[in-house]
Amino acid sequence: MDGNTVYSAVQPSGNLTIGNYVGSIRNWLALQEDHNCFFAMANMHAITVRQDPAELRRRTLELAALYLACGLDPEKCTLYVQSQVPQHAELMWVLNTVTYVGEMERMTQFKDKSARHADNINMGLMDYPVLMAADILLYQTDLVPVGQDQTQHVEIARDIAVRFNNRFGETFTVPRALIMKQGAKIASLQDPARKMSKSDENPNACVFMTDDRETVLRKFKRAVTDSGSEIRFAPAEKGGISNLLTIYAAFTGKTVEEAEKDFAGKGYGEFKLAVGEAVADGLAPIQAERARILQEKEYLRGVLAAGAERAFKAARKTLSKVYRKVGFYQGE
Repeated sequence: MDGNTVYSAVQPSGNLTIGNYVGSIRNWLALQEDHNCFFAMANMHAITVRQDPAELRRRTLELAALYLACGLDPEKCTLYVQSQVPQHAELMWVLNTVTYVGEMERMTQFKDKSARHADNINMGLMDYPVLMAADILLYQTDLVPVGQDQTQHVEIARDIAVRFNNRFGETFTVPRALIMKQGAKIASLQDPARKMSKSDENPNACVFMTDDRETVLRKFKRAVTDSGSEIRFAPAEKGGISNLLTIYAAFTGKTVEEAEKDFAGKGYGEFKLAVGEAVADGLAPIQAERARILQEKEYLRGVLAAGAERAFKAARKTLSKVYRKVGFYQGE
């Protein structure tokens, strides 16, 4: 659908959490019904931090299988691996020339990752937002579904697009962040003040999409609550309980208010077990489907090959326009 293009990508650099599922992937299911969607495995972004090559390849396929198991339909969206579309890297090089070093040094993610990986502060880490801008602008993207904490990368993509358009004439659609509100932020089970993260050092802080039932229940039993006894949604004073209510609502389809009523007068132990069971029940069919798809290797390869071909055609169109605007000889 013209004027309705959506782009999003996830790195295959670790197990996805239920936060990624509720805040991102599940929202994509509705978008694919009436938007022109491009969903990528961002393996080029992943190597800004050292990766085991064989593991990166395996995780890329596992992420694709998870996308499909969650309900993404390759007939309704373009599902592909970033590195299979060389225009991402080619456009990034051109965009580097309209991006300033100071802008990159101020990026929150660069500061955070530099602190976490002090022995590997590479140029890719600094250039990460320019590659992300290339990802987005390559498909003339209108909307980028993100959480509230990720808007900075969309803002820099907008700045780069406007700057390029002003210098070379209208070339790129200037994208907008699409803030996914409901369930957009699922917090750590051990520190409700922080977002649930797949890179958390505490294994009990996050629930992975691949966790078995026993592991899910154990993590929820250990979830941080508070010294009170009332189960109500009050993020400022009852962060742990509010987070659990959010998760319960997300996995049962109920509202937070309905969830509060379900547990009126109940104890924290009973509540945490019920949340764990709701999550485990929700994950079970996805996990079974993911396992089935990973056995169908030819099917999975076919889906990714077809997606890469579609993405390649759309990307080539934009890159050709960019090359013409900046004066690159293309053999014409």
